[in-house]
Parts: sequence; C-alpha cells; structure tokens
Amino acid sequence: MASLGTIQRIPNSSKSPSSTDEPYEPKAPDEKQFSDFNFYCPLNIPLTLEAAALRIIRNLGNLGLYYTLFVWIILFITLIPAREVSLILLVIMTYVTTLYLLLLRAHPNSYLLHRVLDKRFVLALLAIATMVQLILTSAEIHLGVTLACSMPIVFLHAVLWISYQEVISENHFEASSVAELAPLSDRSKNGREGPDMV
Repeated sequence: MASLGTIQRIPNSSKSPSSTDEPYEPKAPDEKQFSDFNFYCPLNIPLTLEAAALRIIRNLGNLGLYYTLFVWIILFITLIPAREVSLILLVIMTYVTTLYLLLLRAHPNSYLLHRVLDKRFVLALLAIATMVQLILTSAEIHLGVTLACSMPIVFLHAVLWISYQEVISENHFEASSVAELAPLSDRSKNGREGPDMV
C-alpha cells in the first residue's frame, strides 16, 4: 500500500555513480563558447578616395531619409524662438512632401508618378522651394547656420558608416580571393610554372 502509484527503477549497471575509485574530473569548458563571437563596429575609415566616394553615394541613397530628418530637426529647433512664419512654412512644405511620398506608395504602378516625374527631381524641387520660402521670410541666417553645422556631420557619418552587409561582402571577397590565389601559390611551390610565369 505504501508504494501505490510509484514506480521503482532498478539501475542497469552494477556500479554506483558515487564510487570513490574514480577521482572527480571536472568537464572541460566548451571551447567553442566564445569562438563565434564577432565584434561589429559600424564605423570604419575607407582606404582609398574611391572607396570613400562610393560609400558616401551608397549611404546617401540608403540613409538619405535619416539625414534629411536630422537636418530638418535642427532647422526646426533653430526656427522655434523667433521665426513663427518660417516655421509654419517649413511644416507646410513637410506636409506636402509627406503627401507626395504617400501618393507614390499608394500608386506603385502609376506611369506618371514613377516614369514621367522622377522622384529625385520632385524632392529636389520641394527642397529648393522650402529654401526659397525660408529666405523670403528672412530666415536665411538660420538656414545657413543649420546647413553649415549639420552637413559636415552628415558627410562624416556617410564616409565612416559601413553596413553589416558590406562587412560580410568584404569578408567574402577576401576569402574568395585567397581561395583563388591558393592554387597558384601551390603550383609555384611544386616547381610548375603558373599562368603568369613565362
């Protein structure tokens, strides 16, 4: 009656796990525990001017919205204390730009919006119209100071920022170039002439 509902298990081996014949040996730590840990730093100095120019163009294309928001926020903050009319016009132009971008997203197959009117042209036209409105409302000093302070930061970030996909592609390119060069170095060690040696 006392063992009702319980199951007793009999060990298969005759050795008891707590035998004193074998000394205690701690298990070795997992050596691969930290070997897959890679530190990713998104800032990197390009080696050549061509790489810097390519990185600026790529980052302006990929992060252009964030750069624009950064400049817009700084301009908005500088206009708050003294230029109410300029601030209202800036908000109106932001609203018009947002409506245009939403219209582009709402009609992805529109021939007029995507083929006839280039998005870059329309956005540049809206940016120029915003600058003209700010100049006409005597906010050119605010605009100039904002652009002079924010654009070096934007270009510095565009030069130094490297995306994770670029790091992976560079590592893959280096690994593939080493793999391609390995057979040529083995041939030269064996005494055979490679394709470049005549």
